[in-house]
Amino acid sequence: MAEQREAAEDTNTNTPTDKETNTHPPADTHTGETHTEETETTGETHTEETETTGETHTSFKELGVTEVLCEACDQLGWKKPTKIQIEAIPVALQGRDVIGLAETGSGKTGAFAVPVLQSLLLCAQRLHTLVLTPTRELAFQIAEQFDALGSSIGVKTAVVVGGIDMMSQALVLAKKPHVVIATPGRLIDHLENTKGFNLRALKYLVMDEADRILNMDFESEVDKILKVIPRDRRTFLFSATMTKKVQKLQRAALQDPVKCSVSSKYATVDKLQQFYIFIPSKYKDCYLVSILNELAGNSFMVFCGTCNNTQRVALLLRNLGITAIPLHGQMSQNKRLGALNKFKSKSRSVLLATDVASRGLDIPHVDCVINFDIPTHSKDYIHRVGRTARAGRSGKSITFVTQYDVELFQRIEALIGKKLPAFPTQEEEVMMLVERVSEAQRFARIEMKESSEKRKRPSAAQEVDEDGEQSSGVRKKVKGGGFRRPSRRGR
Repeated sequence: MAEQREAAEDTNTNTPTDKETNTHPPADTHTGETHTEETETTGETHTEETETTGETHTSFKELGVTEVLCEACDQLGWKKPTKIQIEAIPVALQGRDVIGLAETGSGKTGAFAVPVLQSLLLCAQRLHTLVLTPTRELAFQIAEQFDALGSSIGVKTAVVVGGIDMMSQALVLAKKPHVVIATPGRLIDHLENTKGFNLRALKYLVMDEADRILNMDFESEVDKILKVIPRDRRTFLFSATMTKKVQKLQRAALQDPVKCSVSSKYATVDKLQQFYIFIPSKYKDCYLVSILNELAGNSFMVFCGTCNNTQRVALLLRNLGITAIPLHGQMSQNKRLGALNKFKSKSRSVLLATDVASRGLDIPHVDCVINFDIPTHSKDYIHRVGRTARAGRSGKSITFVTQYDVELFQRIEALIGKKLPAFPTQEEEVMMLVERVSEAQRFARIEMKESSEKRKRPSAAQEVDEDGEQSSGVRKKVKGGGFRRPSRRGR
C-alpha cells in the first residue's frame, strides 16, 4: 500500500486564493445535448446525454480546473485532457451527477479525481469523498492517483479493503482522511464495528467500474452504504461497460444525472490488435508455451477462469523456465500486492490472473493479453483486453477458442461488432513441445497436491507459499537457488 502522504499543514491553510478557485466552466461546453427520459420510482428523471463535439479543449485550464490542479496534472505528465475528461469535468464542476462511459485506458480516474479535489479546495472537509471499487488492487491504484494529484494541497487518503488488518485501518480512519477508497464489504464492516466512524457528512460518492458494483454481487452491501450516507450529495458512476438497466442505476440514487459517453457501443481501443486461435482443448498448454516463446521479450497478462487453473499454469510455466507469477483471490493480500509489484517492476514477464485483475488495473508495459480461458461474460472480454494498448499505446490480444467455446466466442464478436482474424501458428512446431509440456504438467500437479496437503496440516499453515515462488521448478532454474531435500532419516 502506498503509505499515507504527510500534509504540509492543516487543510484549511491549503485553501487557495479566490483567484484560483474561479472554477465556473464556460456555459457553452456542451452543445446539442439530447434529453432522454427514464422512469424511476421517485418520478421521472431527465438524463442529459453528451457526446463528444467537434470542439476540443487543449488544456485543463479551459475546462475550468484551478491553477494548483493544472500544475499537478502537468507534473503527472497529463498535458492534454482525454475525451472523457473533456466531457465529464465541466459537468462535474457545475455540481451535476455524472454517468461516465468510455473505453478502458482513457483516463476515467482523472475525470472524477479532478472535480473531487477541486471541490475539496473550495470547501476543505474531512471524510469528504467515498470511492467504491469492486477489487482491492484497483482501490490501491486509485489511492495512488489521488495521492499524486493531491500531494501539493495536502490531501489525505485511506484505503479500506479486505485481507488487511482491520485495526490498522481503523486507526487511519480515526484520523478522518479526506478521501476513502474502499471495497463495499470491508467498508460495511467498519461502518458497523469501528467506533466513531460514519459517513454522515459525505459530499461525493464515486463508483468506479459502476456496473460491477451495482450488480448482484454487491447488492446488499451497496444498499446498506446508500442508507447511511446523505441523499444530498454528488454521485459519479464510471465504467467501460455501463449497464443500461434503469433499475440498477436507480439504486445509486442519482439526481438529474448527465451521461457523458465517448463511445456509443462497447468499444475496444483502435490500437489494439485482436486475434483468436482455434485449438483442441487438450493442447491449450502447448499453444500457450509456444506463443510465449514466439513473442519472448514482451510482457504478458494471461487470464484464466479459476484460481486453481491460474496456480496450475503458473507452476507449469515455472517448470519450463518462464518467469511467471499468479494473482488470484485465494492469495493473501500481501502476496497479491507483491505479485502485482513484481510484474510492474518487470522482474516477472508473465502475470497469470483471474478476473480479479481484469478491471481498472493500469500497468503501462503490458504488450500482450492472452485469454487462456475464454470469459463467460462477454463484457469481461472488453475489460481483460483493456489491460493492454492503454493511453494511446499499441497492444495485442489473443483469445484461445476450444471446441467447447465457440458459442461464447461468437457472443464476444457480436458485442464488439467485429470479426477477429486468426493468429498464425505452426502446428508442427507446437506438437514438438508436447513431451516437455506434459512432463511440466506432471510436476505442476505434484506441487499443487503438496501445497493443498500443507494447507490441511495446521502446523504447516504458515509455510504455504501461495504464489509458488518457492516451488522446486523455480529453485532448479533460478541461478544460485540451491535446494537440498531434507534427509528422511529419523522419520
